[in-house]
Amino acid sequence: MSFLKNIFKKEAEVERKLTHANQLKKNDIIVLSDSFGLPETLRGQEFQVSAINCYEYESKTETEWVLKGTNNTQIYLTLDIDDETYLKFSLKIERNDVETLFNLDDFATIFDEPGNAFLERQADSNSTSQWSSDQYQQQTYSQVGYFHRKDNRVESLSSYEGKDAGEQFELYALFDKEDTRGIDIEVWQDGDTEVFLTLFRPTTDIIDMYPGS
Repeated sequence: MSFLKNIFKKEAEVERKLTHANQLKKNDIIVLSDSFGLPETLRGQEFQVSAINCYEYESKTETEWVLKGTNNTQIYLTLDIDDETYLKFSLKIERNDVETLFNLDDFATIFDEPGNAFLERQADSNSTSQWSSDQYQQQTYSQVGYFHRKDNRVESLSSYEGKDAGEQFELYALFDKEDTRGIDIEVWQDGDTEVFLTLFRPTTDIIDMYPGS
């Protein structure tokens, strides 16, 4: 019986078709378009899903796919769902990138109440070219969330204390005037701060998807 089950399982895996990004599982592959609207780090590139996490907020939960490309390039993908669904790509940047992009005194105002920071780009670093915008306006201030190293589509979540609890953080977010690029800043309870440049693109920018090994 187990032998037959293995056969049927392998046949099911071969027949699995991916038609939407929300179906992606670990090890699956995506291929992006060669649109000039994408940064070079994304344009025409192939990525493999190396991990699946999720962000839990009061009113929603977002699945995050960690994408690994050539030369160990790591990008994060979530889906921005409103009237339409967009791909939200996130690139983690370092402190020296932030110092190049913005005046640090201006950047510090993101953490001042009531959260109305306005940033103007000074210059791009090598890492941020084609990811950043000229100007950003803050829209989110100190939103509490929980980060889970699990796939919320198939695993239950708990924000409460215990081994399965999520890691609590505060989110600060800014967007450009077209709402096509943004900045996400995650401040963790231990004081660690992570900064991401975000890019919103149509789902058609994924031109192929197929199951990984």
